[in-house]
Amino acid sequence: MAPFAALSASYFAHVGFFNPYLPLWLKDLGLSLLVIGMLTSVPAATRLFAPYAWGTLSDRTGERVKLLRWGAGVALVASLGLWLNAGTAWLAVLLLLMFSCTSAMSPLSEVAIAQAVSHNGVLDVRRYGRVRLWGSLGFMVTVFMAGAWFDHFGVRHFPMWTSLTLLAVLTSTWFLPDHKEAGHASEKSLPVWPILRQPPVRWMFAAAFFHVLAHISINVFFSLYLDSLGYDKTTIGLMWVVSVLAEIGWFFTQGRWLPRLSLPGWLVLVSGAVVFRMGVTAAFASSVVVLAVVQTLHAITFAAHHSVNMALLSQHFPGRLRGRGQALFTVVAYGSAGVLGGFLGGLLSSTWGLASVFWAAMVCGFIGMLCAVRVWRLQRPRHGGAG
Repeated sequence: MAPFAALSASYFAHVGFFNPYLPLWLKDLGLSLLVIGMLTSVPAATRLFAPYAWGTLSDRTGERVKLLRWGAGVALVASLGLWLNAGTAWLAVLLLLMFSCTSAMSPLSEVAIAQAVSHNGVLDVRRYGRVRLWGSLGFMVTVFMAGAWFDHFGVRHFPMWTSLTLLAVLTSTWFLPDHKEAGHASEKSLPVWPILRQPPVRWMFAAAFFHVLAHISINVFFSLYLDSLGYDKTTIGLMWVVSVLAEIGWFFTQGRWLPRLSLPGWLVLVSGAVVFRMGVTAAFASSVVVLAVVQTLHAITFAAHHSVNMALLSQHFPGRLRGRGQALFTVVAYGSAGVLGGFLGGLLSSTWGLASVFWAAMVCGFIGMLCAVRVWRLQRPRHGGAG
């Protein structure tokens, strides 16, 4: 599992500084909140097409590791263009190219990890959590270090951090075992659409869409929100660290907790938690103590949500369907929700202030909870724990 842990650590180390500080870097360039919202939607827009294209290719060829290496290499080369301040259109093109590659890395690596830790088609959540927590550690290290660095030296060094972390990602892909996944002829031609037409799967995807749409407020606007309230960048980084520490705790111990509820039951619980988290963030973010406490809910609203959906995807999309199933989940949950959340969040924050984004996120979380309840009702007779 060590090579997969290294990939997870390096990839989320990149995400750990890029997602929180990209909006602040764009703000430092003098861009408006609306333009920032649109540019931060570009990476999400790539998730509308790139993951499924890469996932289909990986299912047909079985060459997931080689594709990860190509994606990391192209993203690294594209990141060098960030060193040139050539305007908004240039930034949009670079982000589009970079994330057309890196947006596929997460589903491809998730499929590779899931394949390695599954037994008879059932995800071993304990082993999965022990690998995935290294990603959280990587995220935590860079979000804190980058915050301290940017406080002392300025956000202008953002492009340097981007290139260095992508170099680490590319390096880690060369330590992965270069195994081509074997498949049966019947699996190669098996269509994915009949699975998507199953009611539990449709409602699971709907719940994920609204849940992630709510979480976009954290991913895109949280740092800007705290900055507007007067928090310095080191404190902003610490708030991210608190959430990631909670996430690490969950991944390390999830094998103990997940079997206590059915997977659909967990979907309902995590949806309720996101409603509470967004409401408190909108109303009480001026209190650093309250904010730190509510950030610990990241263990449930992100980490538990992620693991539960990975387990459900392993059930519904076995074998050579893994790549397309994971990619479709990324397209629906993170692609469409990311584009919509970034754009609407930019409009809301420009008109009613950044707090309005989190009130809207609370409403989205509630809709997601209703969808999760539907999944629970449909699957209650058939499914037990997480396995």
